[in-house]
This record gives sequence, structure tokens and C-alpha cells, in this order.
Amino acid sequence: MRLDQLPQSDNIEDRRGAPSGFPGGRGGIGIGTIIVLGLIGWALGIDPRILIGGAEMMSRDNEPQQQSDAGSTAGAPSDEMGHFVSAVLGSTEAQWSDIFAQAGKTYTPPTLVIFSGATRSGCGAAQAAMGPFYCPLDQKVYLDTSFFQDLERRFRACDVGSKTCQFSQAYVIAHEIGHHVQNQLGLLPQVQEAQRGMDKTEANSLQVRVELQADCLAGVWANRAQEKWQFIEPGDVEAAMQTASAIGDDRLQRQAQGYVVPDAFTHGTSIPSAHAGS
Repeated sequence: MRLDQLPQSDNIEDRRGAPSGFPGGRGGIGIGTIIVLGLIGWALGIDPRILIGGAEMMSRDNEPQQQSDAGSTAGAPSDEMGHFVSAVLGSTEAQWSDIFAQAGKTYTPPTLVIFSGATRSGCGAAQAAMGPFYCPLDQKVYLDTSFFQDLERRFRACDVGSKTCQFSQAYVIAHEIGHHVQNQLGLLPQVQEAQRGMDKTEANSLQVRVELQADCLAGVWANRAQEKWQFIEPGDVEAAMQTASAIGDDRLQRQAQGYVVPDAFTHGTSIPSAHAGS
């Protein structure tokens, strides 16, 4: 993946190294609570971020409010990872601004928050273990870049140290930006309203559709960006497909508990090739 022609974005908050108030104490819930809530969410088919965020908000009800971006810096970071994130974000802004303009709409880009370990979001606690996510309440994407190392080493989504891993990482960012596009179009509020009247299985099924649409929107970005900048190199797409296989609900459930519970899916299954020989 080539970055040299991609536009840079300044819509970044770099909170790496900034005080987070975690874990435990007056600044937030403890790591033990986070683990327990994560396991409960997995067992019940509920997004653990909802439980963790709710617990975090309750834990701070009687606490003095701390500024969520205290110690952060705004703008494109100067290090290699910061440059990469800025380039991917900038390319999404360019493409979605054009697409919205063609439809007579205005695209308002989100802010992308880079953090290390833990930070606060408008949706509650943001923890590295939760993975990247989009918070519609503050319209920010939260990314602990250690997740990219997890893709390589824990999930084996691409070859460790390979340059092709960059496109897989870009795909992850573009997916979260896809959720922002859904929010801008009013789709996320409609889904959330519909889920209130559904049982768990129906709500999860609808959430899968939301996630798959975000994948589709990431594909729209990749296609349009490739036409303009020719930034995709040999092996990049294959690595991204490998990533999609590695983080499907069915594969993650099988790794964690040895069996698959389709009714608990919230993101969708691995691509068909992931089941070859199984």
C-alpha cells in the first residue's frame, strides 16, 4: 500500500501517553470488572462495549468530570503510525466528501482518536481489548493502534511485519468510518430505534447487517481511492480478505469456546474460504 499521494487529515486527537484515569480508582472501573463484563457480553451475545460503557458511566456519576482529551494533541501526528492513520483518514474524507456532494449532501468528517490502553469516549470507557469502534454520541472513531499488532500476531490476519498488513489496517479504519457515514445518513438512529422493540436474536441479526454494510462502505472507499491514487499494491487485497476471515464471529467464537452460536453473531461470519476443510 502506497501512502505518498494520499491526502493527510488533521482531524486526529493523539491521546497516546495521555493520562486515562484507568484502571480502577476514582478515574474509572477496574480491569477485573472489564474482563467480567466482557465475558458476560460474549455469553449473552451482547456487545461488551455496551456493558462496559454503562458500567463506566455509572462509576463516574458522583465523580468530578474529567476532560476526555486532557493531555492530548490535535492534528496529524509526526510518527510513522500517525502518518499512516492521517493518510487513511484523509483519503476517506476526500472520497466521502465527493460522494455526498454528488448526492447534494454535505459530509462532516469524524475525529479519530488514537490512544494507548484506555481513554474516555462519549459512549463510556474505551479499552484496548474492545478493539476499534465508532461512537455516534460524539462522532469519533477510537483506535488503540495495538489492535494492528493483534491482527498480525493474535488473529494471524496477515503476515507479521508484511507491508501488505497496511491495507488490512486501512480497511479496519475505513470500516469504522463506514459507521460514521451510516450515522450521517440517519441509518444508525433508525437501527437503534428498531432494536429497542426486538428480542436479542433479532437485534443481533440487525446489527450484523449494520456491520456488513460498513464493510461494503469500506469497499466503496477502497474502490474510489484506487481509481484516484492507485495506492493498492500486489497482495494488499488478499491480506484484507485474510483479515476479514480472521475476525468473523464464527471463527472468534470457535477459538474462544470451541463452538459457534449463530444467534449471538453481531458482525457476521468469516468469508467462505475460511471454512475450507473444516
